[in-house]
Amino acid sequence: MKYLASAALAMVLAGLAATGHAEVVDKKGLTLDGARKVIAAAVAEAKSKNAPGGAIAVVDDGGNLMALERLDNTFAAGANISIGKARTAAIFKRPTKAFEDIIGKGRTSMVALNDFTPLQGGVPILYEGQVIGGVGVSGAASAQQDEEIALAGANALTARATGSAGTQSSSAVTYIPSNKVAEAFSKGAVLVGQEEHMMHASRNYMVHASRRDAPGVAEIHTWETDVIYVLEGSATFVTGGTLVDPKTTEPGQIRGPSIQGGETRRLAKGDVIIVPNGVPHWFKEVQGPLLYFVVKPISPAGGGK
Repeated sequence: MKYLASAALAMVLAGLAATGHAEVVDKKGLTLDGARKVIAAAVAEAKSKNAPGGAIAVVDDGGNLMALERLDNTFAAGANISIGKARTAAIFKRPTKAFEDIIGKGRTSMVALNDFTPLQGGVPILYEGQVIGGVGVSGAASAQQDEEIALAGANALTARATGSAGTQSSSAVTYIPSNKVAEAFSKGAVLVGQEEHMMHASRNYMVHASRRDAPGVAEIHTWETDVIYVLEGSATFVTGGTLVDPKTTEPGQIRGPSIQGGETRRLAKGDVIIVPNGVPHWFKEVQGPLLYFVVKPISPAGGGK
């Protein structure tokens, strides 16, 4: 039976190889040394800000604790809260303030989620575009300072200084060959970034190769600005006004069937339009295929407790 199982496994592997499609992906992982580097950078930031205290937790991408540092004078519950913030940022792939804001605007049902600490001060840790963990801080001078300290820790792994002032490694440069761009436009796809809309990382933007063959729903992006450049086709585009029957479909994304009022424009090849975060917008009519680049700078989370 052992040999039959081995033969079956070999056949499966051969079949996968024959398809020419990868069935697994390369995945980055946070090491203990990496977690310690995040902690050290966060502690240094806390000291530079004269923070009155603070607990700093680092988890892996599954939310498992890897490192914890508790500064002097930190209140007793700070450690557990920092772990909760780090876990939430890692497993939901969003800064915890995003969820605090959503709940503050009325979506209180989110508090029923498990392993969920929707308090500002937790951010994902990214490396080469992948979430590899999270860092959470609790007990600094304010919720805003908690987040600033957490960001300093998370950014410790994305910095690529070469040792010469004002220079960076070319590994920070993203190159996408023309065939990949064409393939993305054939179906509409993300070129840079991830659909989870991660922020506060080495890349605080996304780039979409977008394609529309028909009108879409109206939408509001809570923290993304859309910089749209039309390559082919034309469309009737509505901005502003009031979103009809708005529903939060995912964190930071509000959608509805249409817009009441607003300003209507005709978009055509060569046009550029910039829609700031928080502004309703809608491709009402499309003469397609409509092909357009969208660069999405992501606004940093603001203040608030």
